[in-house]
Amino acid sequence: MALLLRAGLLLLLLVVHVHPSACGCDERLYETVINNLCLEPFQADMGRLDSGLWCSWPEIMEIYEGLTNCTCQVALRMVCFWPNRVVDGFFMQIHRRYFHHCALTGRLLHEPPISILAPFIGVSVLITLLMTAVVVWRSKRTEGML
Repeated sequence: MALLLRAGLLLLLLVVHVHPSACGCDERLYETVINNLCLEPFQADMGRLDSGLWCSWPEIMEIYEGLTNCTCQVALRMVCFWPNRVVDGFFMQIHRRYFHHCALTGRLLHEPPISILAPFIGVSVLITLLMTAVVVWRSKRTEGML
C-alpha cells in the first residue's frame, strides 16, 4: 500500500513538473509530497542509526543533507519557492523530534583565554593614555598657534 501511495505521489510530482500550475505553489500538496517522499526515507535512515548517534554531525550529515536536497528538489518541481514557510515548519518538527536533546557545545561563543584577551585590553588602554597625554601636551603648548 505504501509503495503504491509513493508511486502515485511520484507520478503526481512528475505531472506537476511537466504541467506547472499558473497559480503557483500548492502548499498543502507540497507538504504532503515532502512528508511522503522525503520524511519517510529520513525516518527510516534515522531509525537504522543508534539514537545515541543522532547528535553526531558526521554520522547524520549525509542523511540530513539528503532530506534537505529532497525538499528542495520537490519545491523546484512543484514551482514552489525554497526555503518557504512549509519547509521551515517541516524542519522545526524534525529538530523537535530528533535533535531536541543535542548539546549546544561547539555552537556557543566563549570568551577567549586571558592570554589572548590581555594584550588587546592592554594595548587599548595604552593607546588611550598616549592620546590623552598628546592632547594635554598640545593644549599646554599654545605659543605660535594663534
